Amino acid sequence: MEALLRRWRLPALSARRRGCRARHGAPGRARRRLLLSQVFQPLNLQAGGEAGWDGRAGWDGRAGEPTCRSQKLMLQGGLIHPSSPGCYYYMPPTVRAMEKLVKAMDEEMQAVGGQKLNMPSLSSAELWCASGRWDQMGPELFRLVDRHGKGYCLGPTHEEAVTELVAAQSNLSYKQLPLRLYQVTRKFRDEPKPRFGLLRSREFYMKDMYTFDASEEAARQTYDLVCNAYHSLFERLGLPVVKVRAATGSIGGTVSHEFQLPADVGEDRLVVCPDGHFAANVETLNGEQTSCPTCGEKLTQTRGVEVGHTFYLGTKYSSVSNAVFCSRENKPQLAEMGCYGLGVTRILAASIEVLSTEDSIRWPSLIAPYQLCFVPPKRGSKEEEEGAALLERLYDDLTEALPHLADDSVLDDRTQLTIGKRLKDANKLGYPYVVIAGKRVCEDPPVFEVWNQNTGEVLFLTKEGVTELLSKVQVP
Repeated sequence: MEALLRRWRLPALSARRRGCRARHGAPGRARRRLLLSQVFQPLNLQAGGEAGWDGRAGWDGRAGEPTCRSQKLMLQGGLIHPSSPGCYYYMPPTVRAMEKLVKAMDEEMQAVGGQKLNMPSLSSAELWCASGRWDQMGPELFRLVDRHGKGYCLGPTHEEAVTELVAAQSNLSYKQLPLRLYQVTRKFRDEPKPRFGLLRSREFYMKDMYTFDASEEAARQTYDLVCNAYHSLFERLGLPVVKVRAATGSIGGTVSHEFQLPADVGEDRLVVCPDGHFAANVETLNGEQTSCPTCGEKLTQTRGVEVGHTFYLGTKYSSVSNAVFCSRENKPQLAEMGCYGLGVTRILAASIEVLSTEDSIRWPSLIAPYQLCFVPPKRGSKEEEEGAALLERLYDDLTEALPHLADDSVLDDRTQLTIGKRLKDANKLGYPYVVIAGKRVCEDPPVFEVWNQNTGEVLFLTKEGVTELLSKVQVP
């Protein structure tokens, strides 16, 4: 037992005491095996029937609060921890998933000319009063006053702020347009009844882009371009998102679309043409519309979770802040604007909601916190010594051969548990691939058991076969 503990734990622990990471591979290149026991992910995988899970009560103890599959699974899997109503700690694996999702968003936004910036969370009340939204937003705004008596809000969105920023550029020329600015940041909304975990919270992460064009025609071209980028992102994630006609609401503008992920828990009611000609949020319809206006087919009804929203704003905000540019004719002209939001944390929760089973998380493979979970033999088994060494060597060789997966692997070192128990836990946590040193690991050549969690397929592969299989895995 002591030898096994030394083999799995001491290299990482001694490296940590030295303030460095265990060396592996080429000189100067650091590698460390990540052990599941060291991941700050407090598991409650037994939550459910026998552990007292009550589907009518929230995990923060308020009886009667609605819950949903994603909230339950994220709490059980140690992915989130409740702080206060509608606010959560995001645990390290969740942050990894968020960072991967943001990286994919960055790729799509930069492909359409987006430039990333960061704006203050505190927004002046004066700006919001000038746009008329200080009163329009009502109690949804988190409002505060500083020591000098100046009013602010915690931004739920940043139209006023970004327009003020652009308006401050007095020498802006038409040659610098289109301007496509975006950020990924925390947003705040004082929800009257936060519920469903990250699907409707009071503090959340959003990607919001704001565009400035020289004409209405150019602004509408930008609108189509960004909407296509959203479609590309959701295709990469493997999420069946539907673009639907939507109301402009408190954001304003003349054109608006929501990107909805169909889900039973969704709070939005949608009507969709079965042939894809028409889709709308029912709040935009006049009366009871039952057939597609294009083909006449009967519309189907569903519920959806809004994961993105786009708006063509025109000059609603640029006229208030006097956000102008110098036109080709050397005259000041108001910029035509659009705004485009993607809910980062909501996409995470919504994807778990629709892809998972009742007791097992399934991530979009692209953004799973870890792609691989290695399961060594049980302590005291006949495969223990040889199997552990072979799996350790496979872990190291894979990270060397497939460097893009070097930080995407975790080793379940809870060897006091059976392989079956650890495999069950890995299934619940949703690792796309699980590599097991089972009974056939002592064959010549050694054979590893590989579970593809998303397809349910089980393969028995040599080290070379495992490497070839995993070489196809993509990460952002």
